[in-house]
Amino acid sequence: MSRKFLFVAVLFLIAASSLSFSQTIQRLTHQPPDGAGVGFLLTDGTVLCQGNGESDWYKLTPDNTGSYVNGTWARMANLPSGYVPDAFASAVLADGRVVITGGEYLNGFFTLTNLGAIYDPKANTWSNLPAPASWQYIGDSPAVVLPSGIFMVGNKLTKSIAMLNPKTLTWTVLPGTGKADFNAEEGWTLLPDGSVLTTDVKRAPHAELFSSSTRTWTTAGSTLVDLHSPSPFGCINYGPNGSLCYFPPGEIGPAILRPDGTVFATGSYTSTGSGAGHTAIYDTKTKKWTAGPDFPNADNAGDSFAVLLPSGNVLVEGLFTSYEWDGTALRQTLATPGSLLTLPTGQVLVGGTEVYNPTGTYDAAWAPTITSSPSSVTRGSTYKISGKQFNGLSQAASFGDEFETATNYPLVRITNNGTGHVFYARTHDHSTMGVATGSKIVSTNFDVPSTAETGASTLEVVANGIPSIAVSITVN
Repeated sequence: MSRKFLFVAVLFLIAASSLSFSQTIQRLTHQPPDGAGVGFLLTDGTVLCQGNGESDWYKLTPDNTGSYVNGTWARMANLPSGYVPDAFASAVLADGRVVITGGEYLNGFFTLTNLGAIYDPKANTWSNLPAPASWQYIGDSPAVVLPSGIFMVGNKLTKSIAMLNPKTLTWTVLPGTGKADFNAEEGWTLLPDGSVLTTDVKRAPHAELFSSSTRTWTTAGSTLVDLHSPSPFGCINYGPNGSLCYFPPGEIGPAILRPDGTVFATGSYTSTGSGAGHTAIYDTKTKKWTAGPDFPNADNAGDSFAVLLPSGNVLVEGLFTSYEWDGTALRQTLATPGSLLTLPTGQVLVGGTEVYNPTGTYDAAWAPTITSSPSSVTRGSTYKISGKQFNGLSQAASFGDEFETATNYPLVRITNNGTGHVFYARTHDHSTMGVATGSKIVSTNFDVPSTAETGASTLEVVANGIPSIAVSITVN
């Protein structure tokens, strides 16, 4: 649970001050006008961020060389009146819209609100999104977009889940799915076979798998080490006149699927308020868990951001500083306090104010591959492009429970040969929202920007900061 981003910058600086790193941090030339909390990578290459006022939103647009460091901010539409949420469930949908639902806090008060909204980037409008039937409370809930494009949310206070059809914006509530414990404080990780992995909080160290086809949960065994933290809180009042009690079950850290098919799951503190968090690794091929290393420096990752870097390393924030997991060791790196979002450049946007420049590179086998694309396009028109691994090998983002900012969808980047200027074509209606789709042919549609420069150009498909081999294209 949260008033979000309880990171202490001074502690980050102290923890990293005596160390040297090959990674670097760059501050954005232009800072967000009202700060920036959670951010979403839109399918036109821009980044939509929630301002500190929480009802206000801003968009970061890279400059004409594709630089986010030199990008500019613009004010976007506010949320619908009365909906001022913090710590909500969220996603970018296959059609390019952004959905948010619930909120642990509303207008600064702990309410577990069931309000929601959906953002249309073409119209720059937010619209109200009704709650699932009978759901009076949502709050900070786990959520995921399934390969079919369905947006699935877990009821924080029960074992129930709800599925949103993006085309009709209607919910289907599934009260009985075999879930072993309530959904509170859990996070969901999409796996290559379309199933969803969660590590339980109330029943730690138990883990579960959700089947997208049968819509049921089954056991995923024990994580071997306890990833959840003891809760220091008793009853937190909410509801009519504060007449209801929420008893927090503790926290857990983010879990990220890596290119090798393992999920790196991180833990919160091991004693009340402190103690090194444990980690565990789930092998999606063998379906077995192994214990990972504890966090260095008695650190932990409860309620914090993590992203997958192009190198395959996981960048995860601890309480005091940040770390990279390379599959073998968890090593301290530069502090990255704030929200994390992998950009199409392979950099990581940190708190909307700076970028983290990682080291290392990707394996060529991880990149998207274009198999069919137009050789000539006209500005303002829409085209289809097909290929393999357009959605990347992972959702590439996790927070532990709420603030889902997955980037497993294709972007199309056009670069003019003469000027070197970069233009992102808005993608939409992807054929899948799965991950690690392998040799399967997938597709998306892209709208050529009216501002794109004409002439000989190259086109790439980018997923989670990894580009395809460029193909030649003429823009008319």
